[in-house]
Amino acid sequence: MAEEKVILKVENLKTYFDVTKGIFSPKQIVKAVDDVSLEVLEGETFGLVGESGCGKSTLGRTIVKLYEPESGKIYFDGKDISSIHGAELKAFRKDVQMIFQDPYASLNPRMTVGEIIKEPMVIHKIFDTDQEREDRVVELLKIVGLKPDHIRRYPSEFSGGQRQRIGIARALAVNPKFIVCDEPISALDVSIQAQIINLLENIQKEMKISYLFIAHDISMVKHISDHIGVMYLGHIVESGPAADVYRRPLHPYTSALLSAIPISDPNIAKAKQRIILEGEIPSPINPPAGCPFATRCPKATERCTREKPEPIMVGTRQVSCFLYEK
Repeated sequence: MAEEKVILKVENLKTYFDVTKGIFSPKQIVKAVDDVSLEVLEGETFGLVGESGCGKSTLGRTIVKLYEPESGKIYFDGKDISSIHGAELKAFRKDVQMIFQDPYASLNPRMTVGEIIKEPMVIHKIFDTDQEREDRVVELLKIVGLKPDHIRRYPSEFSGGQRQRIGIARALAVNPKFIVCDEPISALDVSIQAQIINLLENIQKEMKISYLFIAHDISMVKHISDHIGVMYLGHIVESGPAADVYRRPLHPYTSALLSAIPISDPNIAKAKQRIILEGEIPSPINPPAGCPFATRCPKATERCTREKPEPIMVGTRQVSCFLYEK
């Protein structure tokens, strides 16, 4: 059996933002991503889930080099890309693309669909003639479920789901190896979400593209992902195979997220015990000294408020919690 190849590896990544309001104000640093490590295998999907504000999107934008990390390493296809610039960065951007959360704001309203999808090909000098690029645009429109005659229309003429399909076509235009999907379905109707998920899965099967799929809906993440990372206040508190995390969560925060998933059967829903988290979410400007989840954890001890748990392996998973120390 061939050894699985790691396409993306992140080591101890930190992304901080200085939000100090004035020169005489005390320094304030938002620790959006704080010591995160993860691996994504070639041709697979790593799902990243957590509440709003936990740092998921910041991590994705740091990986695609929209934000510069404070420290840590990012390896793509075996190469350290943490501090690349110029021609190296341009080459990296061809291999790693992003699908943005808002299908309305991520498309230029003054450009036609054809111009939007064609632009990455022009920048990266893909194909020699404009006709070849236009033929590729038509092909991509068919792949994402749109019609060839949509090429002359503007984004304002499309629904949210159709606009997201245009965004997916734009990401595919340069034949990337890896795509960061930054909550690509959260702004869409529920009926459209499943269509976009199925489209992404079909594209992955045909083109062998790897995904980092970011969302706050853990049930949707489980459906599309091979592995899941659960993020809280800038940290990944649990990660492992999607089926294992979903079937038997280890970290108390993961258990709380899973307990919040709506169940259509009223009898099962009535018998299910919902975990209600109490306490305040700490500020990323002044995070707790110990475990980041200690202020809301129903199983927290005095030690949790003093010490930060190190990630440990429990079977197939990695979890940051003192409950699993031997």
